Amino acid sequence: MSAQRPEPGTVMTMRWRKWDGSQHWGGDCVYLGSDDWGDWLGQPVGWNSVRPGYEFVAETPNVTLIPVGRSDYALTVHRNHPRALRIYIDLAWDLRWTGPREVTGIDMDLDVVRRVNEQGTYVDDRDEWAEHSLRFGYPVEVMDHLEAVALELEQQVRAQHPPFDDATADAWLDRLHALGL
Repeated sequence: MSAQRPEPGTVMTMRWRKWDGSQHWGGDCVYLGSDDWGDWLGQPVGWNSVRPGYEFVAETPNVTLIPVGRSDYALTVHRNHPRALRIYIDLAWDLRWTGPREVTGIDMDLDVVRRVNEQGTYVDDRDEWAEHSLRFGYPVEVMDHLEAVALELEQQVRAQHPPFDDATADAWLDRLHALGL
């Protein structure tokens, strides 16, 4: 992790783009701090995320981990989501800090999801992955790497190894709540 991070509680931006550079999701979040796993960002209830043609408002608080030493995923954990969503991991490319208050990355379609219902843990959006690999021409080595990462993350989430366990993210969700945003 770089020494240049905002103070905890600072509002910042996270922006995703697609492989061809086109805009994808973006939204404001708040910097919460860091631990051995990386930097944690939070999004309180009511904050917006937007992409071309679509916008949604956070129904529940969530925190996102930008892992230290990795640029191939971002882990988001929700608290009490109405659709039983607990973990949503975006597979990424070039996920990194691009300024003192901005994180950017390329959304690579594949996601690892954990729901606290009968659906459990699974790799999602394989159809989008297949479609976009042809449309954007993902390099084979990138595809091979991210396929392996998706399977690795799915196993880690199922086993609830830190930081994919409840205790790690719950501590950050508590910090977000304590900010009173």
